[in-house]
Amino acid sequence: MPTSKLIRGYEVVIGLENHVQLSTQSKIFSGSSTAFGAAPNTQASPVDLALPGTLPVLNRAAVERAIRFGLAVGAKVAPLSIFARKNYFYPDLPKGYQISQFEIPVVQGGSVEFFVGDVKHKVNLTRAHLEEDAGKSLHEDYHGQSGIDLNRAGTPLLEIVSEPDMRSGAEAVEYAKTLHALVMWLGICDGNMQEGSFRCDVNVSVRKPGEPYGTRREIKNLNSFRFLVDAVNYEVNWQIDELEDGRRISQATILYNPDTGETRAMRSKEDSADYRYFPDPDLPPLVIAPEWVERVKGEMPELPRVMAARFESVDGLPAYDATMMTQSLATARYYEAAKAAGAVPKLVANWVMGEVSRRLNSEDREIDAAPVGPELLAKLIVRITDGTISNNSAKQVFEALWSGEGKDVDAVIDAKDLRTSNDTGAIEAILDEVLAANQKSVDEFRAGKDKAFNALVGQAMKATKGKANPALVNELLKKKLG
Repeated sequence: MPTSKLIRGYEVVIGLENHVQLSTQSKIFSGSSTAFGAAPNTQASPVDLALPGTLPVLNRAAVERAIRFGLAVGAKVAPLSIFARKNYFYPDLPKGYQISQFEIPVVQGGSVEFFVGDVKHKVNLTRAHLEEDAGKSLHEDYHGQSGIDLNRAGTPLLEIVSEPDMRSGAEAVEYAKTLHALVMWLGICDGNMQEGSFRCDVNVSVRKPGEPYGTRREIKNLNSFRFLVDAVNYEVNWQIDELEDGRRISQATILYNPDTGETRAMRSKEDSADYRYFPDPDLPPLVIAPEWVERVKGEMPELPRVMAARFESVDGLPAYDATMMTQSLATARYYEAAKAAGAVPKLVANWVMGEVSRRLNSEDREIDAAPVGPELLAKLIVRITDGTISNNSAKQVFEALWSGEGKDVDAVIDAKDLRTSNDTGAIEAILDEVLAANQKSVDEFRAGKDKAFNALVGQAMKATKGKANPALVNELLKKKLG
């Protein structure tokens, strides 16, 4: 793990707990639908309501999704795991306890790798366990009263717990983004953060270098990557301020208010003993046979890290580029489609990380909704590599295609008169003028300053309004300079 940077002389220590709603059609212990948006309390069965005499029955599809995740992160899939009752009292918890896993979770260990900038990081996982979600308390539009919607009660969750391996808000958000992309890649979660399908709880503490871990405070239910990094940064500075003023940090569960940009304590933080865990007597141990694991492994898609390794070894991409091309399944498919259409792999990666990402981010689009599809991008790249247009001209063509000015690369090139010139005689005449007007650069080049050559090329391209073939300009200029 890269050396952490200190903030105001303190080291930041961060661990994440992510609640991933599994993409099953029914709940984890009942046959009720998990569809989002139904009228309150219309998807709550007697099992979800904990009516007397009802018994939970484990959803096999939820277990298979947990196995899939465990395999993807290189974890141990426990051959036997135990469901427990986590006891606490809250209005939206009809049983008075939550069925979860405690001492023996279904997924144990594993790791997630990601980049922050061009620096590779690795976060180790403690565990991932199956559990049921609670209901939801509603406080709006009830004339000063609160309502309870139990549609979410019993929705299957996989809680993924990391080690405290992160040292900044930037690391935390990149880890969360990588995890979010992975569960969507595996098809175990739809990733919809607005609907609560992927939620982040962040444990934050600070310490002086070399000292034991400080007291952590847990920021609950962050459903936005931007909120995550903002909340962490505020909390870190708040904790440092408290310590610098001679006060102690008390363990607490806190909330982040995006309107004020501040965190505030919600309640003192419970420890596991406060929940009085004990094995659920209504559920037998979960036994996962090796044959089941092997079957799930055989049905899994190619994993991001495996695909990235293939892009490195077969396509010659640098490690960073290969990781960026596998950030999501949609990005990987876009890259491979452009490559299959005849474009140079490295140039595809450059364009996807550059112009394509810039426009997607500015318009808050996903890559599979890009106006310039992979085949169209590939044709544009081919026109660069065959010398039809320069890189600068290609950007103009890309903008025209993206904004709908045209639907064909060649048609846009002709309409904007962007084809590069290969007229040797005309280019030589322009070069003679450039050399005559830039004697200082000529002298510097002949004195051994390579940058002077680039300056002359720039002047020549400017004089041709970017239409001259850059390779031909370089070749002819070298000849003239001897």
